[in-house]
This record gives sequence, C-alpha cells and structure tokens, in this order.
Amino acid sequence: MSRLAVFLLLFACTRPEPAAEAPAPTPAPPILAPARTPAPAMSYLGADWLTRPERLVEEQPDAMLDALRITSGMRVADIGAGVGYHALRIAPRVGSAGRVYATDLQPEMLELLRARVDAAGLTNVEAVRSSDSSTGLPDATIDLALFVDVYHELADPAAFMRDLRRALAPRARVVLVEFRGEDPEVPIKEEHKMTVDQVDAELGTHGFERSERHDFLPWQHLLVYRVRQPN
Repeated sequence: MSRLAVFLLLFACTRPEPAAEAPAPTPAPPILAPARTPAPAMSYLGADWLTRPERLVEEQPDAMLDALRITSGMRVADIGAGVGYHALRIAPRVGSAGRVYATDLQPEMLELLRARVDAAGLTNVEAVRSSDSSTGLPDATIDLALFVDVYHELADPAAFMRDLRRALAPRARVVLVEFRGEDPEVPIKEEHKMTVDQVDAELGTHGFERSERHDFLPWQHLLVYRVRQPN
C-alpha cells in the first residue's frame, strides 16, 4: 500500500464526527395577565358620589381631559359615563361637529344622565345602553374611548374590549384612568385599584399597547393605548 493510501486511511479513521446541531430554543410562552376578580359596578343609588365637590381636587377632571388633547369634531366614547360627569365636560371640547357617546349598563343611570344633558342644553351627547360584553357603539366610529375608574369593574373585559375594537376608528386611542394600585396611601378599596403592570398585561391580551403614561393626577394613573399593529 502506498504511503498516500495509508495516510488517507488514517485520516478517515481519526477525523472527528461533526457536532450535532443544537436543538432549536423553545419559544417563550405568551405572557398572560394574572387572574383578577372584577370589582362590582357602582349602583345608580350611589350616583351622588359621582358629583361630590371633592372630586375636583382628588381627580382634577379638567386637567385630565386637557392631557388628552380632545379637539373639535372628535367622536368620544365616555365608557361607564354614569351621570355624565366627564361627558358634559367633553361636549364643549368636541363642539357641534363632534359627538359624545355616553355609555352605561344601568338604565336608571342613563335617565339621570339625560336629565343633566337636557338641563345643560347640550345636543351633541348621546346616551347609549351597554352590556357586560357589548359597548353599544356604532362600527368604526370612536376616535377616543375613555374609561374613568371603570375598566376594573368590567364583568367580561375580554368580550367588552373585543367589541370596543369593532367600534374604534383608525388610530383611535383608548384611555384608562385608574386609582394607583402601587400606592397604599391612595384611600380607595384595593379592588378598585390597578397597577400599571396589571393594566398593561390585560390590555396586551386584548390586542392593545400603551403609547402614553401620565402620573400628574393626585391618586390615579392616566394610561393611553392604541390597537397593536402587526410587525
């Protein structure tokens, strides 16, 4: 056997086996929002609490609305509007070219709302009956949906937010104002508070992502979301 043949035979016998390919990494499981028991919705029998004078200092409703940059002609949904505490403040901001859809679960609350709208002489506020799973809003209409101390009371948030997406106009904003769950000094029952992480996680499961965060209010977070766009 020639020297070359011996060399090739030895090389073939001693050549290391190719390394096995590493297994593909297991994809991380989706981040799910922790289970949360919704708080009970406020009854119309407690409607006077919605217009208490202290609310002007505790919640600063006009400063909150200023931060949302509501302009003439916008179509705004005040979700869980109650007696219209915010809806009546929004109406002059959207003007005669705009519209405020003030929604609530309780027909009694909507009657109180209509009475206040009539007393104020407003013609651009529409009372809308909602349900646990439906907003009652028209398709592809809403430029801004506002939940003030309301989201944590939704009995079926997944169904409700799914229906809200149907009602949103392109590039609409969804705004949640919630008492700060991170702050034990906020004098509100724990079931009526939410942390930013909680809201982000839940809204994420509903297809939204946060675009703004404001923490200038004394006791509440002001969080702005948009529908998550595909990459």
